[in-house]
Amino acid sequence: MVFPRELGNSTSRQLHDAHAIHMPTLVVPVGSTEQHGPHLPLDTDTRIATAVADAVVTRLRARDETHWVMAPAIAYGASGEHEGFPGTISIGTPALAELLVEFVRSACRWTPRVAFVNGHGGNVDALRRAVTQLRHEGRDAAWSPCVAGNADAHAGHTETSVLLHLSPDAVRQEERVPGNRAPLAELMPQMLRGGVAAVSSLGVLGDPTTATADEGRRIFAEMVDACAARVVRWEPDRGGMLT
Repeated sequence: MVFPRELGNSTSRQLHDAHAIHMPTLVVPVGSTEQHGPHLPLDTDTRIATAVADAVVTRLRARDETHWVMAPAIAYGASGEHEGFPGTISIGTPALAELLVEFVRSACRWTPRVAFVNGHGGNVDALRRAVTQLRHEGRDAAWSPCVAGNADAHAGHTETSVLLHLSPDAVRQEERVPGNRAPLAELMPQMLRGGVAAVSSLGVLGDPTTATADEGRRIFAEMVDACAARVVRWEPDRGGMLT
């Protein structure tokens, strides 16, 4: 019996029958619905988290008797810093943390382990809160970021390159213009007071004009390699992040 690959396309009977042979690990993308400048879609973080999780599940099923299952993405996160722009929908850190806790409590009735794959930096506090609590309760949950080296902050070179690789038709090429390229640490005091709109009228932190699909392919591969390695090691730190 082979475990179904996608939770949303599975039946309860399939999971019940396969469970007698393998105990699955559930991999859950966590993203956001928030502005990504004039050139990227609102679901950019969710697309990236879903693609990384999908690639990780594919890799791990190839090496590990297929007992990895991918859940539908959690597509709303803590995006309050982007609420100065239309289209952003933020549920905030407390609500997201509670959602993640209840998600795992329910899922752990049939799966012993849950791995969240996070595509939005604003979700980190909620993930830390939720996974710390879950692990304290004895539930085997953890989370991994989708990260790459030398990434810019938001809707710039990094995310635009990855979207040009994953979803080129979703990128509005004619709308790509540079945003605020100052270091994030320098911008943070203003952002804490007024959100991203206080430092960039475009909602862009970085330069999307330098993005290419080839660069996106490289960055995406780096994200997948790092996430897969963390999940295989399964060594959560005190905040539940896989190291």
